[in-house]
Formats: sequence, structure tokens, C-alpha cells
Amino acid sequence: MAMTAVRDRGLVLLGCGKMGSAMLAGWLAEGLPPGSVHVIEPAPSDWLVSTGVALGGPLPADPAVALIAVKPQMMGAALPALRGLGPDTLLLTVAAGTTIAAYEAALGAGRPVVRAMPNTPAAIGRGITAICGNARAGEAELALAEALLSAVGQVVRLEGEHQMDAVTAVSGSGPAYVFHLIETLAAAGAAEGLPADLAMRLAKATVAGAGALAEAAEEDPAQLRVNVTSPGGTTAAALAVLMDEDAGFPALLRRAVHAAAERGRELGR
Repeated sequence: MAMTAVRDRGLVLLGCGKMGSAMLAGWLAEGLPPGSVHVIEPAPSDWLVSTGVALGGPLPADPAVALIAVKPQMMGAALPALRGLGPDTLLLTVAAGTTIAAYEAALGAGRPVVRAMPNTPAAIGRGITAICGNARAGEAELALAEALLSAVGQVVRLEGEHQMDAVTAVSGSGPAYVFHLIETLAAAGAAEGLPADLAMRLAKATVAGAGALAEAAEEDPAQLRVNVTSPGGTTAAALAVLMDEDAGFPALLRRAVHAAAERGRELGR
């Protein structure tokens, strides 16, 4: 039902970089007609041109959704393109660091706004996106946002915007933490005598496989850790280092996530 409104009234996509392209590809794969999508992108890729979506203006007067997917530093120059849209158009933003209040100030407080924080695994349809809305965004608007964002992975709803900085620090920035884990795990393997390319292949497959197992298994990650840890064995020796409360993962990740959340709060002021 939600996507029917998009087909009938249209969708404006402001910005079509990596995240915008991933979402557009998902919508088109699910059968959204290219003619229902109007893209504002100053440097369209060959792929974007080939999709058959409408590029540039004129925009529909009352589209179901205007999805904002530009970088925060480009927001000031990009948002004026949306000022002529009708008051019932849902503003759905996936831009980091820009608050709902900033969109209301720029485009009017009377329209529905849903703020979303996706992450980069959306590029392969394995993302997770957290959403929250303003007072004008009711169940219909949140359901529409979920329908659109589910094209690139899972969607969860937050209690409110006050949780967004923590979400950003965990899942928004989180892929970078995992990529760094892969880097450092491979480097540690090479330090123990493995060829660097083999160590990297082992690290990538191990992290990807463990993540997939954690998502698919009925047991929680703590139990999965116990399952692979024999008393007095090699894994136990490593975990004695990694689980140290002062110098291991618990303290390090608390500091890292807190630093990211604090920076998000600073950017949102």
C-alpha cells in the first residue's frame, strides 16, 4: 500500500551517491517504475542515466516522498530545491548529523519528517536503518519510510531522535570498526608468519562468517563465544587479552562508541 502512493504520486531523490544509488537500485528491482522517480543529482553516473529515471526538473508538485541523500556539508545548497513541494510530502533523510529541527527550519515545520540512519552494508542489501519522525509523521509516514528503506536491509524504529547519536555510533559508524578489526586481525596473522594475502583472506572470511552465524543462530553472541572456547585452549588464551576490563574490547569499544556519539551530538548542535 505504501509503495502504491510512491508509484501514483512519485518520489524525489535529492542526491544519488553510493547510498542513494543503493536505494534506487533496490526500488527498481522491486518493480518501482523509473518514471515515478525524479532525481536531483549534479553529476549523474552512467548507471543513473541508464535507469530511465527523470533527471532534474520539473518536479512533481506533491510527491509522496522526497528522500534526502546528500552529504551534510552540501545540505545548505541542496535543500532549496525542495521548497516548492506540497506540505503533505514526506521528507525522508538519510544524511548524518542533521537534525529534524534543521529540516523544519529550512522547509517548514508543518510537514512530516522522518530521519533515518542507514549503514554502508546497504550497498549489498544487508544494511540496518534506524528511523524516527517528528510530530507530523504518523504511522502512515513511518510505514512508508520503512517500505522504502527495507529495499536495502532491515529497519528498526527508535523511541525518539534522542537515540539517534547512539545508533550512529553503533551501527552507522560500526562497519568501520569491523573493517578495522579485519585489518588488524590480518596484520596480526602476518606477524605470526602467515603470508599477508592469506592472512587477509582468513580474516575477511572469519569476520563475515562469524557475523552471519551470530545473526542466524538462536544462541546469543555470548553463548556462541562460549561454544568455541575450550577451557585452557588457544581461544581462551586470546580472550583473556581481549576481554580484559581495563585494556581489552569492553573498555576500548565503550570509549570508541562514546566518542562517536559525542561527536554526533556536537555536529547536531
